[in-house]
Amino acid sequence: MADASPPEPRLSAEEQAAFEKGVLELNAGFFFESHDTLEDLWAGVRGPSRDFFQGLIQVAVGCYHLTRGNRVGARRLFGRAMERLEPYPDAYGGVALGTLRRDVLSLASALERGADATPALPLVHPIGAPAAGAASEGER
Repeated sequence: MADASPPEPRLSAEEQAAFEKGVLELNAGFFFESHDTLEDLWAGVRGPSRDFFQGLIQVAVGCYHLTRGNRVGARRLFGRAMERLEPYPDAYGGVALGTLRRDVLSLASALERGADATPALPLVHPIGAPAAGAASEGER
């Protein structure tokens, strides 16, 4: 995958701030707001990183559907997100994308199996950040 990996996104300072805001909103459970923030950013992005941002938007919308009880819609959005995010390397755009993909796949699989309990929602971790469940006291 290394040779065919899309180049890293090139964001202005304003775009980077919007990206960070969208990720913070997603991780805080503000899925609708995250969708809006990331979609505003995505609308101006051109080139090979465009699907990366759209995939993150789809993760946020999938989480939104799930928290509203729409498990079928959530599963569909997670599937679309995985299709968009698949071409990118495990570390991309400043986030641990491999971890996010693993978490989204796990969640989608649990939904497909009809799990009674709602599995943990995926988080977007900056590269080098602790994995899920390993957050420091100040992060939660």
